[in-house]
Amino acid sequence: MGKTFDILLVEDSDADAFLTRTVIEDGELSVDLSIVKDGVEAMAFLRREKGYADAVRPNLILLDLNLPKKSGYQVLTEMRIDEVLRQIPVVVFSTSDNETDVRASYAHGANCYVTKPNRLADFRTAIHAIETFWLTTVRLPAVQ
Repeated sequence: MGKTFDILLVEDSDADAFLTRTVIEDGELSVDLSIVKDGVEAMAFLRREKGYADAVRPNLILLDLNLPKKSGYQVLTEMRIDEVLRQIPVVVFSTSDNETDVRASYAHGANCYVTKPNRLADFRTAIHAIETFWLTTVRLPAVQ
């Protein structure tokens, strides 16, 4: 078996989190998926604080924008000013296809923006495309 990748999903929708987990588990890559439900929990996970002392630094983050407690934009901003966290690629994975959200995501440091498809088959295709590109095509920095 090949390398295992670690992905952090920051998603407040239980349905979207379940669907993402199911698609990833059905995929061909070996992925350990961690899920947090809001921006505050995401930053605690990434900083290894508040119950996350043993958290594995992810190779990739899938980030929803509209999160409770701390928005996806705030998470991006905090990550990009942190010397270690700024190296982790972030895919904004949002239901919004609003150009303002796309522009703001890139302005806050997102590495790419993917609109969540409504159809199950398209959702599956999107997740697998993200995995293929970010985990097998590009070279990622070593996890610290």
